[in-house]
Amino acid sequence: MNENITLTEAVYYILLSLTEPMHGYGIMQNVTKLSTNRVNLAAGTLYGALTTMQEKGWIEAIPNTDETNARRKEYQITPTGRTIVKKELLRLRELVNNGEHVLGRDI
Repeated sequence: MNENITLTEAVYYILLSLTEPMHGYGIMQNVTKLSTNRVNLAAGTLYGALTTMQEKGWIEAIPNTDETNARRKEYQITPTGRTIVKKELLRLRELVNNGEHVLGRDI
């Protein structure tokens, strides 16, 4: 896993949200909260991203044992997904550090 991957904000916030098991609507609410209302996910965007991240092995669906709400799926981040989001955090820190170095810290 040496490739450099740049995450979209949506994917970054979804992965951060899934450090705890969460269902789709909860993810949408948490992303909005984490981004202080800057990122609002539509259902199609969210479920497309969840499918892609599952295929890449970054998240996994948790088996549903609730028979009263059988369609509700919860997801959680995998160790691979945690590594991906940590690498993105390091990349973002580098961007900020370089910007502050060039422009100064008082921007």
